[in-house]
Amino acid sequence: MSILETPTGLPPKSVSALRRLRLVSVPEAISFLVLLGCSVLKRTTDFNAVPVMGAVHGVLFILYLLFWADAWNRVRWSVGRAALLFVLAVLPFGGFFADRVLRRETEAGVIAARARKEANARPSNVERR
Repeated sequence: MSILETPTGLPPKSVSALRRLRLVSVPEAISFLVLLGCSVLKRTTDFNAVPVMGAVHGVLFILYLLFWADAWNRVRWSVGRAALLFVLAVLPFGGFFADRVLRRETEAGVIAARARKEANARPSNVERR
């Protein structure tokens, strides 16, 4: 399985871990881009929002790392896939790509869980006519 392939059959706790990681990936990416913009403005004008945006981005980045570690533990990603999602957190626009990857994985896990549930709900002894 390559780093971008999606595993199926995820348990509900793994799906929630992926959703939490997804929930923080886009705001973390946006805060990083805003922080980069603020640092440019600090150098070119008297506007200095770097301390505030730095703190906001720092909190979101730490949340991303905590949720990333939790998702890695629950989903049992390969080292390559975990490294990819970690590297995406430190690249500009990387959080948006991480959101796409995580959305696919979450949807695949939900679909597999529904299929498992339906398979278990079917009666094993089918009446013959």
